[in-house]
Amino acid sequence: MKIEININNLVRENVKGLSPYSSARDEYVSDGSEMVFLDANENPFENGVNRYPDPQQRSLKDVLATQKGVEASQILLGNGSDEVLDLLFRAFCEPKVDNIISLPPTYGMYKVLSNINNVENREVLLTEEFQPNVGEILKVMDQHSKLLFICSPNNPTGNGISSTHIRELLTNFNGLVVIDEAYIDFSKDASWITELPQYPNLIVTQTLSKAYGLAGIRLGICYASEEIIAMLNKIKPPYNVNELTQQRALERLHAIDDVRNEIAEILRERNALNQVLAEIGFVEKTYPSDANFILAQVDNATHRYNQLLNAGIVVRNRTTQPLCANTLRFTVGTPEENRKLIARLKEIDN
Repeated sequence: MKIEININNLVRENVKGLSPYSSARDEYVSDGSEMVFLDANENPFENGVNRYPDPQQRSLKDVLATQKGVEASQILLGNGSDEVLDLLFRAFCEPKVDNIISLPPTYGMYKVLSNINNVENREVLLTEEFQPNVGEILKVMDQHSKLLFICSPNNPTGNGISSTHIRELLTNFNGLVVIDEAYIDFSKDASWITELPQYPNLIVTQTLSKAYGLAGIRLGICYASEEIIAMLNKIKPPYNVNELTQQRALERLHAIDDVRNEIAEILRERNALNQVLAEIGFVEKTYPSDANFILAQVDNATHRYNQLLNAGIVVRNRTTQPLCANTLRFTVGTPEENRKLIARLKEIDN
């Protein structure tokens, strides 16, 4: 059953009446014809990047729409996922009035962005199994709760979030539910993009930084209803995704078989690394992972982190995060990098 929600009731009043900035490239969209462009005050000498980029990234969205089975009008692209998340705050959260709900331990930018935008962040800890405490979330929710952030697979824990819990929250939360799928390509679970028609309050964010290996170009993706995307387009900067990023992203999206092969190798390496970690004496527990990393509980995280650092291996010490005492997060590297890690782990296992 499709749920009903009035998105217009969630949007900030000042955003409702905004008209997006109209750039030269919005007013005239090239159809491929040879034209003399004298409309945007650009440098006329061609060097590949002397022209402004397409502000709506049409070619890129067309490829993504085909691959993901959505309409191009359901896609917003940003300068990394962080810009996409920030736009959600700016469109839907009134500073000093509204609040968002996040579920620690989770991606730290939700809290950072709430502070930047002067929006209260109501934190509801995950359970010991790293799943949402649905009852507590609905208890702390009020009429000013605009965004609920669910990272699935979750960072730093690596696990996917139960679809049963997510459906319950989508049905009962009175704001927008944002599912951050930065690591979905490594998961056995399907993306929530397929559920967009059923849940108009659902927003899915993805990135090309992880599975696609394009962290350096900064491209974040938002999938939502046309109504939500239209609101975000009102406030996004006109040229927020540069030409070089668009070109490199298109190249990678067209090489989807290469991406899939790399994902398969990362999954093989993840399984192999998990087996080794289980045999290391100072590793007390490894947590199930649907991501390209493994969270492991050790005897003394700071000590083991420094030992690995001195051996030339940089991992992430997550011991300061809620429910993550004495944990290290191991990103899955290349086969050669993982062999080096395993060798160092065995050396310091005493």
